[in-house]
Amino acid sequence: MVSVDQPASALDPKQVARAHRAVEPLHSHLYFAPEHDEHLAALGLKPGRMAYFAGRAAPMGAVGAGVVTATFYNFSPSLVAHLIPRAWTLATPEQVLPARLDAARASLTRLLGADAGDAPEVAELAGLLREACRVLTPEGRPLYAGHADQPWPEEPLLQMWHGATLLREHRGDGHIAALVAAGLGGLEALITYTVTGRGFTEAGAKATRGWRDEEWAACCGRLAERGLVDDAGLTDAGKALRARVESATDAMSAAPWEHLGPERTDRVLELAKGLARTLVAGGAFGSPVLAGN
Repeated sequence: MVSVDQPASALDPKQVARAHRAVEPLHSHLYFAPEHDEHLAALGLKPGRMAYFAGRAAPMGAVGAGVVTATFYNFSPSLVAHLIPRAWTLATPEQVLPARLDAARASLTRLLGADAGDAPEVAELAGLLREACRVLTPEGRPLYAGHADQPWPEEPLLQMWHGATLLREHRGDGHIAALVAAGLGGLEALITYTVTGRGFTEAGAKATRGWRDEEWAACCGRLAERGLVDDAGLTDAGKALRARVESATDAMSAAPWEHLGPERTDRVLELAKGLARTLVAGGAFGSPVLAGN
């Protein structure tokens, strides 16, 4: 197992994790929003996972199934191959990108209110997130790099969404690096997360990620042989390994919050939590989640 030391953060690691958790719903709500499927289906894409794969991968161009599987990480390769690259025969990335922005604008306006685009807290948060993103770098972060190549929108509402997207994908790429270093492949990462009981149910994970029962069982057997899981869930060794993964992920995603400093990071937390509460109150996360690693 590979271990890479990360530079120490001047911020409390818990603050780094809290900041990302507060901001991520501003991005990830889109995968639950009916506007996402509506706008992408209007291009000819199938609603659901095809629209999800195509929408999130489009900033990288018309990439193949292997690239999507690698960068999304915990989806079944056979599921991805069933939908990519076929999606690009129905709609090009150049068509998908503006449709995705239109979907984000529509969903945020519906959930936050018709005047959300002019709200001072949205403009303030958009500015803070854009400043935080100034220090992000693309090396080893392919999904982030594709999104970072896209121009910043002019509207504060979409600037906020784009900033949240960049932070989320940058952290996600780092999380994948930490999982690889820990020797956890996509399905292994999914199982060791699912058995904690803090996220997916097993049935939900299989359904949304496309894994068959026999694939799941075989991977559980391999994890048990490594001493990482047992009938009760994660073993002590498994818990320690997942804790190291999360710690490494936090360390690799601390740069934007280091750049902002504690006071401005706290302000991001305050603003993002308030907006996220409004999203949740409006029913933003009412359908099965697709995003995440």
